[in-house]
Amino acid sequence: MKSAIISCLARITAALVLFIAVTVVTGHAAQENVCVKCHSSLPGKYGEPVAQWKTSIHAENGIFCHECHGGDPNDMANAMKPDRGFRGVPKETAIPETCGHCHVGVLKDYLESAHGKRLGSGGPTCVTCHGNHAVKKASLDLINEKTCTPCHSFERARLMKLAMQETEGQITVLDARIQTLKLQGKASDAMDQGLFSARNRFHTLFHSVMVEKVRSESAAIRKDLDVISQQIDAIENAERTRRIAGAAAVGGVLIAALLFWLLGKTYHT
Repeated sequence: MKSAIISCLARITAALVLFIAVTVVTGHAAQENVCVKCHSSLPGKYGEPVAQWKTSIHAENGIFCHECHGGDPNDMANAMKPDRGFRGVPKETAIPETCGHCHVGVLKDYLESAHGKRLGSGGPTCVTCHGNHAVKKASLDLINEKTCTPCHSFERARLMKLAMQETEGQITVLDARIQTLKLQGKASDAMDQGLFSARNRFHTLFHSVMVEKVRSESAAIRKDLDVISQQIDAIENAERTRRIAGAAAVGGVLIAALLFWLLGKTYHT
C-alpha cells in the first residue's frame, strides 16, 4: 500500500513538473516571439488577435502566429517579408488548406462533407465554427444553435449531437478509468491504444453532416468502447477480489490470534 502511494505521488509530481516547465517555456517563447511582441502593443484590430490567441488551445499548445500566417518570428524587421514565408491573412477559400497543414485528417473529412463541397460558394470554413484566433478545444459544445442557424436549421445538427453525446461521455469515463489503472501500476497500454483509436474514429464524425452515418458510426464505436469497459471491469474485479482475500487472510490471522490468546488465558485461569 505504501509503495503504491509513493508511486502515485511520484507520478503526480512528475506531471506537475512537466506542466510548470511547459508553462515557463511557452511563456518565455511568447515574450520572444516578435509577432506577439509587436501586435501586443498595437491598438484595435491589430492588437486584438493576440489577446484572443492567448485564450486559445493554440497558445496552450505553443502554436504561434507564424505557424498559420508564415513569416519570421525572430526578426522584427523582416518578419512580414514574403521571402521569409509570410502569407498574411489567408483568403476564404485558402482557410481549410491553412488549417490543414496541421489538421490533415480533419481537412480530408471537411472537404468530403457538404460543408467542404460548398467552399467558396457560401459554405462554412474552419473559422466559421472554430473561430480564427480564440480557437477553443474541439468539443460537442461547438455544435449549437448560435453557430449553426446563421446558415441553416439546427435540427440536423441537433440529431447528430444527440447521437454523439453518449459516445463522448463514454470516452471521457473510460479515459478516467484507464488513467486510474495507470496510477495503480496496472497494465493498460492495450486499452489505452484501443481508446485512442476509438476517439480518433469518433472525431472524424465531427465534420460529417450525414445524420445516419453519425448514428451508425457512433453505435459501432460504442460497441468497441464496451469491450474496453469490460476489460477494465475484469482488472478492477480481480483487484477487488485480491483485496477481499487479503483482508480475509488478515482477519483470519487476527481471529486466530484472539482465539489463542483466549485459550491461553483460559488455560492459565
